[in-house]
Amino acid sequence: MGKKENGTKKIKKPWPTKEAMAQVYEKKLWGGGKSAFYSGEGSHHPEIVNPYLDVLTSFFTSFKSPLVVCDLGCGDFNVGKELVKYTKKYIAVDIVPDLITYNKGKFKEENLEFRCSDIAVDVLPSADCAILRQVLQHLSNVEVQSIVRKLTNFKYVIITEHLPKEDFVPNKEIISGQGIRLKKQSGLNVLAPPFNLRAKEEKQLLSVNFGNGKGVVVTTLYTIF
Repeated sequence: MGKKENGTKKIKKPWPTKEAMAQVYEKKLWGGGKSAFYSGEGSHHPEIVNPYLDVLTSFFTSFKSPLVVCDLGCGDFNVGKELVKYTKKYIAVDIVPDLITYNKGKFKEENLEFRCSDIAVDVLPSADCAILRQVLQHLSNVEVQSIVRKLTNFKYVIITEHLPKEDFVPNKEIISGQGIRLKKQSGLNVLAPPFNLRAKEEKQLLSVNFGNGKGVVVTTLYTIF
């Protein structure tokens, strides 16, 4: 863990998350068989992906002028590729260099840009709306807190998290990587301590059962200003 600075924990550089996530893809810890890169069931199962695309499409097309959207943790882009056409500009960010290189070669649109960046450490792109789809659930509280501080620069933030079905204690600590807080009967709530995101409005857009009692995937829209 990083040293404390002014009473808060400082992120140590280089943060090991890049290596951990690169290993997930290299060893296919989320499955995928022969796929070069595979971001898991949450990015491919129709029962999870299709309702998500429906609600985001509805949100994006509700504006007279298309939004600039920043996809923080875009993964294999199986989901994001369906949303680009509804935006003025779509900036897709991920921490794994080889994944971003692969995506750049596979997905090409005039309003699409890929960037390799550690969103916990680096400055985030400027946009109207930020998307974090099942990203924060894999990160330590220190990294989540660093990201949440930056989310106040966006007008809209759409966060999707894999949560327990029953009541749970939010924001238990984990080590960044393949796993999530579900094994600890916990999940992310960015409005709760220690993150305390200040949002003007909170609206749940979607809740989908993951199947086999493996919790629920919840998508929430936060209006920041």
